[in-house]
Amino acid sequence: MKNIKILDCTLRDGGYVNDWRFGAKGISRIIENLEESNIEIIECGFIRNEEYSKERSVYSSMKQLEQDIVPKKAGILYAVMIEYHNHVEKLITPYDGKGADIIRLTFRKNEWEQAKLVADKIKKMGYLVCIQPVGTTTYEDAELLNMVQEINQLKPYAFYLVDTLGMMYTKDIRRLYYLVDNNLSGDISIGLHSHNNLQMSFANAQEMIKLAACRPVIIDTSCYGMGRGVGNLPTELFADFINNELGTRYPLTPILELIDQYLMPIYAKHRWGYDLPYFLSGTLKCHPNYATFLMSKDALGVKSIERIISSLDTHERCEFNEELIQKMYLKYQESEIDDTCSIKKLEDKLAGKDVMILGSGASIKEDLNLIKRIKGSKKLFTISVNFLPREISVDAMFISNEKRLGLLEESKFQEDNMLITSNLNYDGNTSLIFNYSQLLGEGDELDNSGAMLIRLLKKIKVRKFFLAGFDGYSIDLINNYSESEFIKSFDYDLILKKNTDISKQLKNALNGVEYEFITKTRYKI
Repeated sequence: MKNIKILDCTLRDGGYVNDWRFGAKGISRIIENLEESNIEIIECGFIRNEEYSKERSVYSSMKQLEQDIVPKKAGILYAVMIEYHNHVEKLITPYDGKGADIIRLTFRKNEWEQAKLVADKIKKMGYLVCIQPVGTTTYEDAELLNMVQEINQLKPYAFYLVDTLGMMYTKDIRRLYYLVDNNLSGDISIGLHSHNNLQMSFANAQEMIKLAACRPVIIDTSCYGMGRGVGNLPTELFADFINNELGTRYPLTPILELIDQYLMPIYAKHRWGYDLPYFLSGTLKCHPNYATFLMSKDALGVKSIERIISSLDTHERCEFNEELIQKMYLKYQESEIDDTCSIKKLEDKLAGKDVMILGSGASIKEDLNLIKRIKGSKKLFTISVNFLPREISVDAMFISNEKRLGLLEESKFQEDNMLITSNLNYDGNTSLIFNYSQLLGEGDELDNSGAMLIRLLKKIKVRKFFLAGFDGYSIDLINNYSESEFIKSFDYDLILKKNTDISKQLKNALNGVEYEFITKTRYKI
């Protein structure tokens, strides 16, 4: 195991979590603490063609990076990553020993022919080069072997197995490692960069180093596993494993100190770690953003999400295409019907009454007496959205959400007072069913249920709306909903985005009608 090196990529891969905003002091201290822990390779961030800020671990020149690593510690290599598609090789100046020692070049499968020219150019400038094909698992054996032959001629510092989709088990590591090891020049290191979708990063790293009898191997890690979604193999975990196998080699206290002082505040705001969408993406061998996109809708059950992703062509799964998945989601949901009869029946039910709409926010409980008082004094027709309140009687229940329908299936609520959208596979006989696609808005959160109901009620000329339980999303996840079974986890950025997007949907839906929020709301209308 003496031929094993750890490459810590906290400042680069971890930066996806917080937009690389570690702060000038944080960047310096993270590097210093990794140096104290004898981590052999420290990846300091990206080189990209964008405006430089000393608060971020993204650089547009080696001179900028130089400021964060002076003085360099003997025996440690410093790395940066460049992405071929950004074409930033022109920003790289000849190696002078002051900036990065290693440049890691990442590229997509169809970019290799051009990327290898860039790699050769950078190598001739004096840098150690790591070749890192995105999604190594997507290559056919013949494609990988052809690449290895060209890499043997290029003679880079390392060639990487990159588990971009986090789908590899130990048997996959063995197969790929043997394939590459048997054909790659013996003086080229093999690296492993894994994502922890299936919680296999630690096991796969152990398997890799067991296989490497003579070959130099580099294992990528990040402190506390920091990284987008599920994150990566934790540096402290793998370093402790090596310490136990070989005797102390990496002092752990400096790593734990930097986690406690600099990463835990980030974790409190932008969480990462094991997550259902990322597990799904690993098992379905697709880009994690597909599962995240569909899960964030909070409208579909897992079976439906699996069906949608499984219908993606194999070549479409590796790169995220938001426009494509949005179209597939809407196509899966749509079921065109003629709802003229249902609209007429709903119009007769309301008979010109004002309407109270109840969302499922926690304020339903907090302001229960207020809601009951206003409901009674104004004799409002009350409709709940995707849930049945426990302590407030309602005249109708609007359901457009597959997940919520599943929770309501055992409800004793009268079917003829259920307002169902046509995207749901509902086998009731007396419910009113409305054309789903005709109630959608435009843009993100276009299928927000509250806004869809308002659009429906505007069709029958409702004069005024009283809204309760439209709280919006809070970081305090436990108090987001009136019903405990609705609670789910959102990260800080997604909370902000959902509040902004739903605000737009509600504002557009309420345009031209009189309305009043009778409980607190974070939505800006």
